[in-house]
Amino acid sequence: MATALKDAIKRKQSQRHLSSAGREHFVLKAKNKSFQRNLLLSIGGVFLLFAICFSVYQYQREKEYKIDILHSRLQMYNYEMVQTLGEDSLISSQLFRDYVARHQMEGLRVSVIDREGRVVLDSYDTNVDSLGNHLQRTEIQQALHEGNGYDIKRVSQSTHETYFYSATRFGNVIVRAAVPYSAELTRSLQADNTYIYFAGVLTLLLGIVLYYITHRISRHIGYLREFAMKAEEGEELDHELERRLPDDELGDISHTIIMLYWKLRHSEEDKVRIKRQLTQNAAHELKTPAASIHGYLESVLDHPDMPEDKKKHFLERCYAQSERMSKLLLDMSALTKLDEMDDNKSKSRREYRPVNVLQVLQSVIDDTSLQLQDKGITPSLQVPQHVEVLGDQSLIYSIFRNLFDNAIAYATGASRLAIVCNEIDTEGRHFYEFLVSDNGPGVEPQHLDHLFERFYRVDKGRSRKLGGTGLGLAIVKNAVAAHGGTATALSTPGGGLTVRFTLARF
Repeated sequence: MATALKDAIKRKQSQRHLSSAGREHFVLKAKNKSFQRNLLLSIGGVFLLFAICFSVYQYQREKEYKIDILHSRLQMYNYEMVQTLGEDSLISSQLFRDYVARHQMEGLRVSVIDREGRVVLDSYDTNVDSLGNHLQRTEIQQALHEGNGYDIKRVSQSTHETYFYSATRFGNVIVRAAVPYSAELTRSLQADNTYIYFAGVLTLLLGIVLYYITHRISRHIGYLREFAMKAEEGEELDHELERRLPDDELGDISHTIIMLYWKLRHSEEDKVRIKRQLTQNAAHELKTPAASIHGYLESVLDHPDMPEDKKKHFLERCYAQSERMSKLLLDMSALTKLDEMDDNKSKSRREYRPVNVLQVLQSVIDDTSLQLQDKGITPSLQVPQHVEVLGDQSLIYSIFRNLFDNAIAYATGASRLAIVCNEIDTEGRHFYEFLVSDNGPGVEPQHLDHLFERFYRVDKGRSRKLGGTGLGLAIVKNAVAAHGGTATALSTPGGGLTVRFTLARF
């Protein structure tokens, strides 16, 4: 009974989960459709408005063009009549009527009007006094001011028919020709609608293409949204890079976003791994001196009658191990500070100040002079007098101090420690390149790429005996990186180790 109840609860939870996933999928599709619809309507609306405006404009242009053709034909008739009869013979009723009779067009009406608007001759009505004054007629006003003019679809007061009027001024008279608006003339003046059909077909084709493009954009934006939702929910994204992305700018952007996400994710994972590894290594490194101190002190406490020289030896060993622990904790503190600076680069770099590198080097040499003398190492500087970098003075000091300490501890038999500085240009930026070289036994090539790793030791047993923490060169690399430079380890020609690093020039 209990088992059946548990199964029912699990099925209910599964159905609820599937229902929730289905709703999320439905909402996601709805959002995609909404985006596609808005994009399609906005772009399509602009294009459709443009097509309508263009069609109206083209319709008007074509209609005006056909009107101009008819106007020009009637103008030619007026000019031919004047050239045939002469301006002085226009007022002759007989010559005028004979010419109109010989050159009659279907429904054509010709009038001769003086500059005051009085009708002198008319081919339709011989009683010109009853026609009234035409001075305010549109075509007459245009002819008086511009030499010619026309009027469209005006009803004649004498015939009560609708005419197209075309008037031309010749000296003191105006010749006006008019043709009635027949069905044939109306069709001839109408704009050709072929281009409208063509524009409609073109709009339809472009609409289909636009739909395909917006659907494609919407699909890939939906994919990015789905990717972002999965990333936010912490779901598995192992197969996201296997999806086929478009081979265009949108695909490049999508691929870049996904790659940036993976880089950030791996970077976070690397930080967690490094911190975990640092904690484990630090615990391991601290365990050895702590166990030694505990053992020595336990021996001293358990044997109160221990000889004084042996007791002193044990206490000296305890002091040495405590110093090693103190140095390890200081180095770990320095790395923690560098990690914090790496997370807040812009804020940290705002606090940088000009640092005189030569003065820092002199301080390091002064602080390590006794150790250098004990090891028989002579430092040599080939550094210009005015070498300034923008940075943190304590970190720059730690760079050179750790390199000196590394040479003192591990460059067995070395007699020289050379520091060389050169100016270099890399990708348009100006740097100071520093080479810190010794002529000791050097390091085998397979170890060079790992020297800057935290707690990495070429010879673990020997390193611990020499009191090293395994963090010195890691501090060097991180401090150099905090100043925008890089650090590498090389084999010195003729034997020894060379550490090359760069610092941005001030």
